Amino acid sequence: MPGIDANFICHRLVIHKEARPVVQRKRKVDGERREAIITETQKLLNAIFIREVRYTMWLENVVLVKKSSGRWHMCVDYTDLNKACPKDSYPLPSIDRLVDGASGHALLSFLNAYSGYNQIMMYPPDEVHTSFITDHANYYYRLMPFGLKNAGATYQRLMDKVFHQQIRRNIEVYVDDMVVKTTSAEAHAADLAEVFSQIRKHNMRLNLEKCVFGIQGGKFLGFMITNRGIEANQEKCKAIIQM
Repeated sequence: MPGIDANFICHRLVIHKEARPVVQRKRKVDGERREAIITETQKLLNAIFIREVRYTMWLENVVLVKKSSGRWHMCVDYTDLNKACPKDSYPLPSIDRLVDGASGHALLSFLNAYSGYNQIMMYPPDEVHTSFITDHANYYYRLMPFGLKNAGATYQRLMDKVFHQQIRRNIEVYVDDMVVKTTSAEAHAADLAEVFSQIRKHNMRLNLEKCVFGIQGGKFLGFMITNRGIEANQEKCKAIIQM
């Protein structure tokens, strides 16, 4: 189970009082997709991320998306539930401001959260509303699943609370993407230590495969930022040239 204290933050569902609960009709899934659902569901059960449920007012279907690696990523079709929930208008930071704020620094470290959404607990009374259907049983999420309407806003709220004393000073954050920035190479280790201290304090986890430390430039939110400023993204330039 994730370590972020539910008293610090958890994801709540606010459902319109006049909304009628929807139980989606089970969609037929065969072959490779069916086996992928069985495998992924068992992983979630083993991690205690989900629990079996028998009685629920809301029930959604599983959706599978194939990654570039060939592996299946399991999501849930929360279309009906999302329609019943008002939008959380918590402000996301301006991408232009983040990119400007992160460029022109001596050293940068790019950090990415590990299964970021799954590090936040659901508000217990709302867990059952996240229920999904499979061939063998119905389950609900104990964690905030990907696909909920306001999940991004909740995650940004978490990051703003965790790093509120550091944002703009030595870190920029957009949902689960972070860049630690330092004006001098000598100070970078201290800035990283401050960031890691907050991560440990709140029991957050990083995806080490997507983290890069102590470099002079890299991609952030689709832009190439370096110690010289904002530069052309060569991948995008190549695509245009080859048109």
